[in-house]
Amino acid sequence: MKHMWLQLPLLVLAAAAIAAGDPAADVANLLRANARAFEQHDMKTLDKIWSHGHDVTVFENGYANYGWADYRDHHLRPEVEEMKNVKYELSDIRARVSGATAWATFRYTIHAEYHGQTIDGAGLGTAVVEKASDGWKIVHWHTSAPRKKPAEAAKPK
Repeated sequence: MKHMWLQLPLLVLAAAAIAAGDPAADVANLLRANARAFEQHDMKTLDKIWSHGHDVTVFENGYANYGWADYRDHHLRPEVEEMKNVKYELSDIRARVSGATAWATFRYTIHAEYHGQTIDGAGLGTAVVEKASDGWKIVHWHTSAPRKKPAEAAKPK
């Protein structure tokens, strides 16, 4: 039993080494970290996760942002600062890696209070990330929610 406790740290280190050697898992973890940072209003972490290039693109709800500065200043920061009680989760993350580029699809749910209204949303997303000298960086993000059902036509009298 005494020797078993000595082996436990080695098992933990081995598991961490295996996980660190799995680029697809690293990409999935990056996307989860992005969601957590958004929930926690953590712009410092978001700044580290995203690429800072002019080639960053974000498509959400029919709107587009081109370049990190545009997205950060006109979309991300205002939402991070103004949303309250945020719960943002990604699930069913399916990441693929090819060299220094990776892409992932995912499902998302979000719940928040924004300008006095409650937001309850869910949908699908795609992210593209690139390997930089300091780790994976998000360069493209696209989310979309299901279409709302059209209102039923009034029945003739």
